[in-house]
Amino acid sequence: MVGRSAHAARRVALAAVVCALAGCAAPVLAPQTAPAAFELTARFAVSYRGEAASGSVAWRWAEGAEELRIGSTLGQGVAHIRREGAEFVLTTADGRRYRATDAEGLTEQALGFRLPLAGLADWVRARPAPGPSRARLDAEGRLAQLEQSGWTIDYLEYAGARPVRLRLAYPGIELRLAIGEWK
Repeated sequence: MVGRSAHAARRVALAAVVCALAGCAAPVLAPQTAPAAFELTARFAVSYRGEAASGSVAWRWAEGAEELRIGSTLGQGVAHIRREGAEFVLTTADGRRYRATDAEGLTEQALGFRLPLAGLADWVRARPAPGPSRARLDAEGRLAQLEQSGWTIDYLEYAGARPVRLRLAYPGIELRLAIGEWK
């Protein structure tokens, strides 16, 4: 049974890391140069290689520091990801710790494959991360879809200028994010 719970924790950690710790011919949006700190809480659902998991995430992001707490659907802690300066640390509910100097390396250590976490902080704020991207805008001029680093991010719903429902897809991975609160 330990193997099954570790596997379930790994799936939820995968989803959180994808959270955390992200068309048609369209305008190429430039990333904003002055990143603003944010906090958000969200529910997520992820599917990877035919398996599915869901849970909650509380994410606090600022330049140079980041903290992501991942919980199960029952509210139990599953994983904690912390960035301080140049180091990322992922701690699982059973106390295992993984360290890396980049988020993608951390996800590769903990999950077995790399996820583009560096872009996610921009993507949840409806803007491209640094690097090439393609975008499609909605009728109100907001980002409707973004393609970057092999990911397709669909912005399904906004509350004012902030996205509250997103779908992120990469071959073999789909993540749905419902942001409940922005700070």
